[in-house]
Amino acid sequence: MMLRRIVLASCFLAVSWCAYGLQEDTLSESQIRELIRQSADKDLENTKREREYTYVKHEVQRRLDDKGQVKSSESKTYEVMILGGEPTEKLIAKDDKPLSAKEAKNEDDKIQKIIAKNEKESDRDRQRRLEKSEKETEEDRQFVREIADAYKFHFRGMEEVGGRSAYVIDADPLPDYKPRLKDAKILKSLRFRAWVDKADQQWVKLNIECIDTISWGLFLARIHKGSTIQIEQTRVNDEVWLPKHASLTLDARIALLKNLDMVWDVTFRDYQKFRTDAVIRPLGEVQ
Repeated sequence: MMLRRIVLASCFLAVSWCAYGLQEDTLSESQIRELIRQSADKDLENTKREREYTYVKHEVQRRLDDKGQVKSSESKTYEVMILGGEPTEKLIAKDDKPLSAKEAKNEDDKIQKIIAKNEKESDRDRQRRLEKSEKETEEDRQFVREIADAYKFHFRGMEEVGGRSAYVIDADPLPDYKPRLKDAKILKSLRFRAWVDKADQQWVKLNIECIDTISWGLFLARIHKGSTIQIEQTRVNDEVWLPKHASLTLDARIALLKNLDMVWDVTFRDYQKFRTDAVIRPLGEVQ
């Protein structure tokens, strides 16, 4: 949840900054706040549209030693499908090699169990699930409302990203910012740079830096100063912006364990519009 809040903050900031960069000397504080509300709606709409697509996700985790050198690495590839209106991951490869017959069967069985569960879901249970999702959405909206008050913005000029013109915006936390929501306390520990597509007023690239240690949870998990996140999006079917690449360089400590130094790298590809009449079948049956 905490990492989700970090990314959410950066995404909503970036979408609103485009108009801010265009009229840096004329926008009032209330206008900037309203732009952030509008940007929240735009990015949440992208999230909803993402549920209309299947895609492939390739995830690589690299553990680092004390000198920052890679000491171990593993990768997993997932097919992401839509089941019961929710994205569901099916593992299809490990370390860039196909799964064994037993592993593939286990994944097929997992998917079939989810399908069977969804088919048996009562109207009441479905309503509860949807209400839970709506509650999380409203919590995100409340979180976004704090962003306009937490940062000082700087327009840095124009650059090309993916052959498209983009505004470059920096945001630094205000030293006297006092968060109203519990999760919003992370904002004062984050610095952002965003690239925002000029034509679509949609963020396309983000660099996020931890400038102070972030702590949370019963077991005092910590993300240390210097950890970074980079995120890129791409325009799909000329209708929606969806994830293209994400990279997390993490210096963390979980409870009493030693520091966890790692690089987490994820790429997203092969987006295809999901058909509601599609039938999910086990791999062996398809073959």
